Amino acid sequence: MFSVIFPGQGSQIVGMGKELYDKFNIVKDLFKQADDVLNFSISKLILEGPKEELDLTVNTQPSIYLISYSIFNVVKNEFKLDLNKAKYFAGHSLGEYSALSCAGYLDFSDTLKILRIRGDAMQNSVPKGQGGMVAVLGSTVNVIEKILIENKENFKAQIANDNSEGQIVLSGKTEDLKKLIQILKNNSIKNIKLPVSAPFHCDLMNNATKIMTEELNKLNFKNGKNKLISNVTANEIKGLDDLKNLLIKQIESRVRWRESVVNMIENDVNHFIEIGPGKVLSGLVKRINRNVKIDTINSQIDIEGLKI
Repeated sequence: MFSVIFPGQGSQIVGMGKELYDKFNIVKDLFKQADDVLNFSISKLILEGPKEELDLTVNTQPSIYLISYSIFNVVKNEFKLDLNKAKYFAGHSLGEYSALSCAGYLDFSDTLKILRIRGDAMQNSVPKGQGGMVAVLGSTVNVIEKILIENKENFKAQIANDNSEGQIVLSGKTEDLKKLIQILKNNSIKNIKLPVSAPFHCDLMNNATKIMTEELNKLNFKNGKNKLISNVTANEIKGLDDLKNLLIKQIESRVRWRESVVNMIENDVNHFIEIGPGKVLSGLVKRINRNVKIDTINSQIDIEGLKI
């Protein structure tokens, strides 16, 4: 059995999707629709840059979704491969919206709009420079949680992403992260300050949660074709009310990607197909379990080699 997975922020590059855009009218049409829906040329930004603009969260989120959705539709409509035969759909953070849209829970234009709002809300939840994220390599969730508990009077940070074996990301205020980094160094734990402008997936995103609660309640969710795995619980989402509530919680909650992949494998998934720019999730899955099959799909050659 296979699962379809969709990447999140960090997978974007200028020119992503250009090969498929040049070859398939369905992609040109989706890019044009996206320009019309968002009232600016997101297609020009994706294809030509500048990188600094594309890397702004407000632009990154709808851009990565547009590429993922375009690839999904090329696979389905041009190559007649039925990805909806998948046991599960899942995505990393904003990739969860790509997953639910490709599975039919939310239409294309509504997903573009909500991701633009989500990106803006998350970007502006904390004043620029006052929060950030740190990647921790070669440690475990248990070790990091112990450090956070032992130092809770000294600083506050939260696990934002449990990505794979040995890759954990923490969020917090800039001053708190400096203290965290020193503790990590004292414990000989490798860490990297990430080039992001906001501390995603922690309670500093509270303002974004308020905005997204209001906006998500306006949307018309439908019953989709596939089972979705939630970032918040790492388990299957049960119904539309559950979906909406978990999308709201997702803003401040840990992305339980490692647990999500483990749970899918334990439920008979032995093949993961990553749909979208880059191959970040494919690398994470490989670190979690080297025995499963992984396909990364973002070019015509990738699609032609896909067997499901």
